[in-house]
Formats: sequence, structure tokens, C-alpha cells
Amino acid sequence: MISPRFSRRARAQRRARGAVVFALAAALILAPQLTAMTPAVADEDAPDEGIVELSLSAGVHGVAQPGSALLTTVTIDNGTQEQLAAGQVTVELSRTPLADGAALTAWLDSGDAPGAFASLGTEESEAVAASETSALSVATPVGVLGTLPAGVYPIRASLTADSDAPAAPSTAQSVLVIHADADAAAQVAVLVPITATPADGGLLTAEELTTLTAPDGALTAQLDGVAGTSAALAVDPLIPAAIRALGTAAPASALDWLTRLEALPNDRFALQAGDADATTQSRADLPGLLAPLPLSSYLDPENFSTEATPTPTPTAPTTPTPSPTPSEPELPTDSELMSIERATPAVLWPTAGVDTADLATFSEWMATDATTILPSTAIAASIGAAADIDGNRVLVTDAAASAALSDAAAETDDSAREHDIAAGIAHLALTGPAASMLVGLERNETRTAEALRETILAVSSIADPTGFDALRTGSPQSATLRVSETDASASADRGALLNTLLADESRLTAFATILEDPLVLLSPERLQMLRVLGVRDAAAYTDAVSAHRIATTTTLDSVGVQEPSAIQLFTSAAPLPVWVRNDLPWPVTVQLTATPSDARLDVQPSTPVEALPASNTRVKVPVEARVGSGSLSVDFALSSPTGVRIGTDQTAMVTVRAEWESIGLVILGGVIALLLALGIVRTVVRRRKDRVDAEDEADDGNRAPASGE
Repeated sequence: MISPRFSRRARAQRRARGAVVFALAAALILAPQLTAMTPAVADEDAPDEGIVELSLSAGVHGVAQPGSALLTTVTIDNGTQEQLAAGQVTVELSRTPLADGAALTAWLDSGDAPGAFASLGTEESEAVAASETSALSVATPVGVLGTLPAGVYPIRASLTADSDAPAAPSTAQSVLVIHADADAAAQVAVLVPITATPADGGLLTAEELTTLTAPDGALTAQLDGVAGTSAALAVDPLIPAAIRALGTAAPASALDWLTRLEALPNDRFALQAGDADATTQSRADLPGLLAPLPLSSYLDPENFSTEATPTPTPTAPTTPTPSPTPSEPELPTDSELMSIERATPAVLWPTAGVDTADLATFSEWMATDATTILPSTAIAASIGAAADIDGNRVLVTDAAASAALSDAAAETDDSAREHDIAAGIAHLALTGPAASMLVGLERNETRTAEALRETILAVSSIADPTGFDALRTGSPQSATLRVSETDASASADRGALLNTLLADESRLTAFATILEDPLVLLSPERLQMLRVLGVRDAAAYTDAVSAHRIATTTTLDSVGVQEPSAIQLFTSAAPLPVWVRNDLPWPVTVQLTATPSDARLDVQPSTPVEALPASNTRVKVPVEARVGSGSLSVDFALSSPTGVRIGTDQTAMVTVRAEWESIGLVILGGVIALLLALGIVRTVVRRRKDRVDAEDEADDGNRAPASGE
């Protein structure tokens, strides 16, 4: 890992502090002359108005031939809100070379360097408008460098104010590598990891692939950056797997990207799926490297169907009718999905903290002699790129150079990138006489093609580019490991945490038996675990494990019985309503078990439930009361078809009022009897009234003729 002191932000802060100190000193000495200047140190409560920052690049990526002319480019970045007045830029070089990487770090970090500095030239600088940048060149003629021997020399540039037009003073430091043609016998290779992390941690989706493989996509930039270089590619096999798993539904840009990757002549090898760390797995005492579970759940057979083969049916000589022959689609295997064309086998690129036992374990896992890539900080002495450690083949990356060049490959600012490249090349030059050197860029999924390409090509200024396979098969030097207590302890801790993840995965495997196809849950889970183990995220491993375990707990709790409310049972036989919650996006099959607290209630002991996805399913559990009334409890539990307990058990309080049924029937019967009696009485009364009315009408009819006479 690169030290925070080497980061771009840290350098900016150091330069800001240097500018402030310089300005304070100038203000104290030249106070009468600078009364019209803006104060160098603003009030603490005032907003930060920026600083003036210088950067310089000498020669070709910081490399020059002894006794040759030198061209130094100085960039002035006016980050303030006021115009920067004209001044003079002076470039100076110390003729005392830096002894080692520690001296180089001290010089770039704090500006401390041995020996006296001599001027290489001075140029006038023009005024720079607020928030603008200006560049100028300082030429050093042939002979000024003299007969400086090969080495790494401190070089610096300073901006000073004209007497009548003061400018804010600023300084910048870099390095100049004096490198003779005769020193170009060394070979150097650059490793470029190509990774892409999906949002859900599983396989990249079609939408993500469309974005990543677009002309301005991150994966496209990786191929653009390495095309035409000798860089070796370390490819996460889950990227081609994601493309191939989509079959005919894969975006055209993704298919073109995969075709282009396979056509590149660059050496390449496969990272472990998800770029998982082999060191952590070794410390967890695993019998082998973790591999993805079958990816069949990611495959849609419709995306792999082929055209039906027409078979002519001779119904008539002149009118043949084709009869299609149906065929089942042939789905690709996992090895076919994750294959990488012409990949060098048995190569591992783990985190630091590897010991000799781990190296032996790696070869045992690979069933062949594994090649392990380690940083130079893990080796006891400085050697070339190829090493033999107790019979195990190791490739050694220059840790300091890799860190600086990784910064360069991720830098979008040209001046800052040149500074980082010069620092990386200087570290390579200070490695010492070696037949081969190796640079391993850090994992980074947002590099630009321009920055990546320039960084890769820049190393050719210090050594001859070579391929990865040629470096790997070269003659190794005997070496011993140097494992710090910090790295060893971190590896052991990561191994212990991995075992907790594997224990959670076992619980999840048992839980997944409620699904028709458990792999729809387990396969993404394994991929997410592998990404948690990723080398890139080693520093955040503990937090990643905690987040993953929380997600696993949430999944295990996604199916269960809803907490029931109190139930009133007014009949001797009725179903109890129970709700089964399923938060998963797939239907599940479970058994609902009901257990009463005593024998006063007879409950159906087991009820099969088909719970719909992302919903609550109502289940009716038949019960029968054996007593007239009483209160008791019923425990509800879920289990998978294989008997695995699912979710949290729930208890419902049931109050039985079965005698209310008899009372209700008696009352209802009485009401019905009363209504019937009333109906009969009403009918009898009506009939009697009708008969009386009829007799009265008859009497009236008999009396009518007599009165008419």
C-alpha cells in the first residue's frame, strides 16, 4: 500500500505549508516593500482562497543522459482569486545523488536533500490570471550537467517576485535520473489488474456492462490504455463470465470488448474470481481456494437457444415441407464462462503477509508449482523480479515504484502525473543493479486510458520492456521472506473472520432449502463473499465482513411467522388465521407447525405453506376445542422441507368460548320458535277476520232486496 505521505493531497498540503512559511518569512524581511501585497496568511476565519503551486518535469519522465542538454518544464498553477504577478523561475540541481529509497522519500516528502544546489537556469514568468495555469521551459545547455555519474539527483524549481511586481513565492521538488544507454540492459514488466465490481456484488448486469464497455467506459479505458504496450493483464474472470452468462442478451459493446480482450497479444493471467485474497484463505486453513458456486442461476435458457434444424418431410416430390426438430439449449459450463484466452496458469497475486507455509499451500492448491507475486517489502534483501524461496517461485514487484506509478496511472492532471512517474522511475533506478524489475499497479477501476498508457510506456526510459511470461520463466535468485508482525497479525485476523463468513454461509445453505433452486440465493452469496475477500479492499476488510454478516442475518430473517394478535374462538371447531412473511424475491415452501400449550385445544400439527415472493401469505390452521371455555397459547414455527428451523417462533394467545355456541343456538332457536308462533297466530287471526268480513257482506246482500220493495 502507498503511504499517505505520497498521496497527491499530502503533497498539496506540504506545498501549501511551504508556501505559507516562505510567505511569512518574506513578509517579515520585506515588510516595508510589501505593504501593497495581499497578506500571505489570511485570518483563520476567512475562507481559503487557494495557493500558488509549482510542478516541474525534467528530461523525459525525469530521465536524462549524462552530459546532455536538459529541458525542464515548470507549471505554475495559480489557485488564488487574484492575478499572480510576473516573476522569475529558477531551476536548481544538487550534484549529490540520493543514496536510497529512504532518501528519495525524504526529499519528495519534506524537501530534505544532501549537498548544495547549483542553478541550471532561470526564466521570466508571465503574470498568471486567477485560477489559471501557465507553463514555461528552462533550457540547460550541453555540458552544464557535466560528468555526473548515473544516479538519482534532487532537482527543484522556485518562483520569486520581481522587485517592482511582486509575486507569491513558491517551490517544487522532483528528481532527475541520470541514466546511460549502457544501463538499459535491465528488463521491466508492468502488471495491470483489470477488475470491475458490480453494485450487488454478484455478476455485472447488462446495464452495468453497457456502461463499462461504452466508448467512454471504465473497462474500455483499461484496454485502450494497455493496447500496444507490453503490459501483462491480470483479469478478474467474473468479467468475461458476466458477459457470456447473458448469451444473446449480452450488450453488443460488451461482446466487442471481450473479443478485443481475447485478441490482444499481451501476456495475461487470471486473478481469483472476485480478486479474492489467497493469503486470507490460507490463514483460514481451507482445503483449497474458494470457487464460485455453479452460475446456472444466472443463465436464461432462452438466451442460449439455437435455431431449430429443419428436417425435410417428403409429403410430395414437388412440395417438401420442413419439419423443425426441437432441441434443448446447451448451457455453458462455469469453466467456459470464466475462461480467459491464453492465460498463464497457477499465478496468484495476494496481499502481503505471506509466509513460506502459505507458498507451499498455494502450490498444493494449484496441484503444480504456483507463481506468487509479492511486493519487495516482503523480501529480506533487494533482488531482481524472479526469486526462489524454499523451492517456491515468486515474482517480486518494486513496492515503492509500484505505489508511485499507480498514483501516476490514476492521475488526470498532466503535471502531477509527470511528478509521480518521475518518482516511480527514480525508485526503479535506486533498486540497484538487477537483471529484471517488475511493477505491479494497484487495483483501480477508474483509470483513464491516457494516464494508464503514459505510465506503462514511461518505464521504458529506465529499462527494456519485457513480457510477463519471459520474466516468470527467467532464472530466479535465492531469497528469504521478511514478514512483519503487523502483516502476519493482519493475515491471521482476516483468516479468522473468513471462518465466521463460512459459518454464516453454512447457515444460509440450510436456510436455502426452502427455495426450489437454492442456487438463486447461494451463488450470489458466494460471489459477494469472494469480493469481500478482494485484495483491493484489504484495508477495509473488517468493515466489509461486518456489513456482509449483517446482510446475511437480514436474509436469514426474511421468512418467518408474523407476530399474531390475541385470538377469540367462539366455536368448538374453526381455523386459526396465521400470516407467513416472505421478504425474498422468490416463492418459498415451508411447513407451519402449531403446538398448543395443553390438550384443551386440538390443533392440526403441520400445515404446508407455499408463500408468495415479497408478500404475506394467510394460512388457516384447523383447530377443535375439547372443553367449553378457557385460555391457552399456541406456538407457531416454520421449518424447511428438510427440517431446518426458519425464522423466529411466535406464540398466539387463544381464548376458547365454545359454550357460547350452545347458548347462541338456544337463543336463536327460541327466536325462531317465537317468530313461528307469531306467524301462526297472525295467520289464524287474519283468516278469522276474513271469514267475519265475508259473512257481513253476505248479510248485507240479503237485506238489500227487501228494502227496495
